[in-house]
Amino acid sequence: MPGKEYNPAMHTAEHILNSVMDKMYHCGRSFNSHIESKKSKCDYRIKKGLSEKEIMAVERTVNEIIKLNVPVGEEMVGRREADKKYFTGKLPDNAPEVIRIITIGNFDACPCIGTHVSNTSEIGSFTITSADFNEGVLRIRFKIDQAGVTAASRLAV
Repeated sequence: MPGKEYNPAMHTAEHILNSVMDKMYHCGRSFNSHIESKKSKCDYRIKKGLSEKEIMAVERTVNEIIKLNVPVGEEMVGRREADKKYFTGKLPDNAPEVIRIITIGNFDACPCIGTHVSNTSEIGSFTITSADFNEGVLRIRFKIDQAGVTAASRLAV
């Protein structure tokens, strides 16, 4: 399926980070992100900045999910069902009637056209390199280290 040409591991890590942030701080998924192979960033609308301890808890939780070796899959659903079950606010006005949903086990599910790993074990370790808060926006910058991940296991979904 054609999609954005993100690094699949980094892009899947972004999905996990978004879900962790929303579950921990009820801030929704990032409203702006920039995903690259070496480093990435996500912006969240949130009431206050996070302490160093809170940032460390986010990082630890993302890594715990990665280490669970959760399968990453996809399902196709009709637009009406997608609108009821998922956040579809980022879909373009001309989105098709059938929407691709990326699932990360039972932990996360959202519409996406990007490429992803087939299992979280293919991501490697996740590190938040910095976080800052300015005028209601928390920016989290992060990277992944795939040193222990074999090239053969990096298959895209």
